[in-house]
Amino acid sequence: MTDARYSPLHDLHVDLGASFTDFAGWQMPVRYDSDLAEHHAVRERVGMFDISHMAEISVTGADAGGFLDFAVAGKMSALALGQAKYTLLLTDGGTVIDDLIIYRLGDEHWLVVANAGNRFAVLDALNERAAGFSATVVDQSDETAMIAVQGPKALAVLQSTIGLELAEAASARPESTLSDLKYYWTLPAVFLGNPVLIARTGYTGEDGFELYIDASVAAQLWVALAGAGAPHGIVPCGLACRDTLRLEAGMPLYGHELTLDIRPAQAGLGKVVALSKEGDFVGRAASEVELPADAPVLVALVGEGKRAARADYEVFSGESRIGVVTSGALSPTLGFPIALAYVHPAHSGVGSVVDVDVRGTRIPFTVSQLPFYRRKKD
Repeated sequence: MTDARYSPLHDLHVDLGASFTDFAGWQMPVRYDSDLAEHHAVRERVGMFDISHMAEISVTGADAGGFLDFAVAGKMSALALGQAKYTLLLTDGGTVIDDLIIYRLGDEHWLVVANAGNRFAVLDALNERAAGFSATVVDQSDETAMIAVQGPKALAVLQSTIGLELAEAASARPESTLSDLKYYWTLPAVFLGNPVLIARTGYTGEDGFELYIDASVAAQLWVALAGAGAPHGIVPCGLACRDTLRLEAGMPLYGHELTLDIRPAQAGLGKVVALSKEGDFVGRAASEVELPADAPVLVALVGEGKRAARADYEVFSGESRIGVVTSGALSPTLGFPIALAYVHPAHSGVGSVVDVDVRGTRIPFTVSQLPFYRRKKD
């Protein structure tokens, strides 16, 4: 573990009794106490995650918007100030290098957030694609920490965090308060005089926020958020419950539902590829070609009982192998097994029944709609 990387919050996690796991070379909390307790805390109250392993890449310059339109699948130049968008970074062959969230922070400034394991692949692709554009790509990952506050009480936590307040520039925004802030929008803030970007985004299916701050003051922010959240029952949460939360919400995980072998349309993300935008972009030509008739497609599976289908378990129809599970768990919220799997399109219709080989026993699962869980909105 001599090459392991550590979050700027690592010492806090140790003090909180976290168990750690290697994630893309980082030692990150997998749980603090109970996966189930942390999962339910996010669904019912509020939880707090350290996601400082994510990669943050700044793109600036007169051509920054046009460059990103060429580099990624979405139309980033159309974003309004403070708006965020989910998009994909494609290969020339139209498969997925990574899924990203991109924020517009200024007239000539965008922030690209990539998965930890794909940090350098994304950097290499962006730098290569920047040739000929007046755009500068800068990796800010090492200087940036990221904390997620997720759950029905997330707003109340941020509003009562001592030292955290919106920046003066927020007053000029159409949504100038946290309570008014819409999903996939941001506001500038300060914490003890340090700039903070507050985004109403998350990876749990619940309301919540993700906060970007300089790594040197991240521990102070974590402690302040924890103090504000104490009356609301906030708990620190690890990557284990983050995985079951995102699975219930039907959100893909790179390396499972998205890979260099998968085209967006196979994963149900065809609409993320903006074929309507003007000009060329990397992966356009391949994306305009229809999928082969037998290309596997991603489906949602639900089962009965308590035996979960896990990643890499094989899917069958009769004696024919028709696919493979990419993610699966016994849903803590719903109480029954759920899974995502790539299957032959002939078996992808909602209501189709397939069998998953669960450690030598064929267990029936039914193709369902996504998401498995949808939060109740006020």
